Formats: sequence, C-alpha cells, structure tokens
Amino acid sequence: MKSSIGSGILLVSTSYFVFTLHDAVIKLLVVDVGVWQIIFFRSLTVLIACLVIGGRGFIPRVVRSPIVRPMMVRSVILLAAWVSFYTAAKSLQLAELTTIYYANPIVATLLAIPVLREKVPAVRWVAIILGFVGVVIAANPAGLTLSLPVGLALLAAILWAIGSVLLRKTAMNEKTLVQMTLTNFFFVVMTFVMAVLTWQPVDLKSGALLALVGILGGTAQATLFEAMRRAPVSVLAPFEYSSLIWAFVLGYAIWQDIPASNVAAGAALIFCAGLLIVASERLAARRYRLAQPADGSDGPRGV
Repeated sequence: MKSSIGSGILLVSTSYFVFTLHDAVIKLLVVDVGVWQIIFFRSLTVLIACLVIGGRGFIPRVVRSPIVRPMMVRSVILLAAWVSFYTAAKSLQLAELTTIYYANPIVATLLAIPVLREKVPAVRWVAIILGFVGVVIAANPAGLTLSLPVGLALLAAILWAIGSVLLRKTAMNEKTLVQMTLTNFFFVVMTFVMAVLTWQPVDLKSGALLALVGILGGTAQATLFEAMRRAPVSVLAPFEYSSLIWAFVLGYAIWQDIPASNVAAGAALIFCAGLLIVASERLAARRYRLAQPADGSDGPRGV
C-alpha cells in the first residue's frame, strides 16, 4: 500500500504500538515518580529533541507558525482529558476505564463529519463499531453504572476525540516537527508548577526510565502526527483499538498477566476491524487506478 492512506495506517499502527510501550514504562515508573513529574520530563525531553533537530532558525519559524493558537487550545484540551481520566481512575476498575475510553474513536469519527467535512462510508462505521464491540468483550465491564467517575471518564474520551480532530485540522497546515515542538512546549509550561509541587528525588534507574519515556513518547507523537497528515480521522480511528491488543501482549510479557478467553475473542474482533479498513482502502485505491486513463488523458479509461 504505497498510497497516502496506506502509509497513514502503517504510521498510526506504529504509533499506538509505541504508545503502549510508553504506557508500560510509565506503569513501572509511577511506583517511584509522580504523574506530573513524568509528563513534565517527557515533554521536556521531546521539546529539546525537536529544537536540536530543527537547528538554527527553527525557533523563529515555530513562533511565526499559523497553528500556535490552535495547538495551545489542543494542549489545554488534552491536559483536561488527562486530569479527568486520572481522577476517574481512582474509582473505576481498569476494565471500566478501558471500555469508556474507547468510545473515543466513535466520537472522533462523529466529529470529523461536521468539523473536517469527511465522508464516512458504511464500511468504516462497521469497522469502528466492530472494534468497540471487541473492546467491550475483552474488557468485560460488568456492573458499570452511571456515576461521577464514569462521567469523568467519558468526558476524557470526548476531549481526546476533540484533540484528535483538531490535530487532523492543524496537521494539514504545518510540518510534524513544528506541531510536536508547540505541543510539548505548552505541556512543559502547563505541568511545570505541579511537577515542582509534587517533586520526588530521581535515582539512576528512574532517570533512565524517564529518558526512555521521552524517547518513546516523542516517537509515538511523531508517527501519530504524520499519520494525521496522510489519512482521514475516520480511517485511522479503528486502529486505536489495536493498542488494547498490545497492552495484553505486554502485560503477559512483563507482568505475566494471562488474558482470559474473552480477551482473545475481543482481540480477534479488533484485528478483524483493522483488516476490514485495510482491505476496503486497498479496494478503493485499486478502483481509482483502474478508473484512470491509460494514456494519461483526463477521460476515463477506454474513452
């Protein structure tokens, strides 16, 4: 799949795999280091890397970028999503949090229609719903009822969906490196005070894990931002479910967590949802190529 959409799917799949590795390292790190401190150091690491890669004259270009304000708004929205999610996490089980969070791709697709003017074919809706059903089966959130923590988790999912749509909207107007620089600059500014107030000493092991979080976070951001430049939100949304599969794989590899049978069934549905999107986009690309004139003229083939 050498098309823009094909490369976008490959990039976003890579992104969610790296994000899952990133979350696994954070799970190891939060035992000794606070969340605000982790987010601050991760953002600072990525920001420094962006400035080094950008080279001389890069900062003035970033400052003059037309997406400064939109990226600031997006950063505030994502920070609010994190606060809502972590607050809800104190009262909800992991399965409940997972299921509610994965309403995000559905909301993102719904928002992409009026905001980005995307046309969402039926096959994409089938893939998104199929993937969400797989998440529900895998997470098995028995006894989930309406409550303030549930509302906060749903708010986090909605805010993340808004952030994804805003990213797609800004991604078409600026390079990935500029977007990453602005995003992490705003995160550094917004998390600095809380990081200082909740500061904990960092030993060599924690320092190495913090550096690894920064590397993984930067890689995941770069691939996600670039994917958003190449493919519509409604195409990429179902592939976010793949991170659940990677989470189960890493859970077994690192903590020897053995998934139950319902996890395997849910993972199979998520995998099928991804294959459905890939197959439909390849078929659409093939039809497009066949419709092109053989001699390079503007008319349909054979005319």
